[in-house]
Amino acid sequence: MKKLLMIAYHFPPLAGSSGIQRTLRFVRHLPSFGWEPLVLSVSPRAYERTSDDLSADIPTDTVVNRAFALDTARHLSFRGRYAAAMARPDRWASWKFDGVRQGLRMIEAHRPTAIWSTYPIATAHVIGALLHKKTGLPWIADFRDPMAQEDYPVDPVTRRQFMAIESEAIARASFSLMTTPGAASMYRRRYPASAERIRILENGYDEESFVDAELAVATNPSPLNPGQFTFLHSGIIYPSERDPTQLIVALGRLKRQFPESAGRIRFRFRAAVHDGLLNDLARAHGVESAIETLPPIPYREALAEMLRADGLLVMQAAN
Repeated sequence: MKKLLMIAYHFPPLAGSSGIQRTLRFVRHLPSFGWEPLVLSVSPRAYERTSDDLSADIPTDTVVNRAFALDTARHLSFRGRYAAAMARPDRWASWKFDGVRQGLRMIEAHRPTAIWSTYPIATAHVIGALLHKKTGLPWIADFRDPMAQEDYPVDPVTRRQFMAIESEAIARASFSLMTTPGAASMYRRRYPASAERIRILENGYDEESFVDAELAVATNPSPLNPGQFTFLHSGIIYPSERDPTQLIVALGRLKRQFPESAGRIRFRFRAAVHDGLLNDLARAHGVESAIETLPPIPYREALAEMLRADGLLVMQAAN
């Protein structure tokens, strides 16, 4: 069986991120395609929140090495402040040093056929590039979504670093992977010389997880808020890309014009992170009773909650 060294920040026991699923499911299913995954991730101390709810999904014989890494914002700040350079290209930049060291040891011990690194933590691609240079092994750069965008990152120095990291990855990697046709088209226009090596590998889903969630709902089929129609947004919102402002404005108008209808609607935000923004907007438009902000829950519980909701809410900006 061929072996693949997989460099991924998002991996159990990290909690509160759907980004785990892509790497975790590759780890589960690659062996059936003749590939043995070797995972290089970060020490759990680097995660803001941890949970063991997905740890059982890692096959017991999977090699997982965790390199030393710190979160600059939590571990290297003084009175809540830190030098910006310490968090470039991301807050886990310290992962690079031990990540490269441990990656070389894993390559020497296990002799993988290729290296795979995955964004959205840019340092993963930095480690992938360095290991590729040092060993000559083929490298697959899994971007998922675009890195450097017209208005992201906002900090111009970080954006230049993102451009440098992505341009090196596109030029050196045997393949660069995107999850959507739109992202692939954008990168093919940006890097025409590498267009043939930019491929689409979409996100999927794991049927077992949904079977388990359906069984959970069968034991508790009641609606989330009996007597009210509940829209559920499960996951992070952002002040820009997933800006809830106009939604709350519209809900405020509905309440003023049709108070009875508004009273039958509830919006539940699960693990939104920016709860303060949601609650401030709700107060400003007088719809506090229609907005729920709730903390993260284990993955399969979150799936079951989605199945019990009356409607699922997706927010996406023009970008």
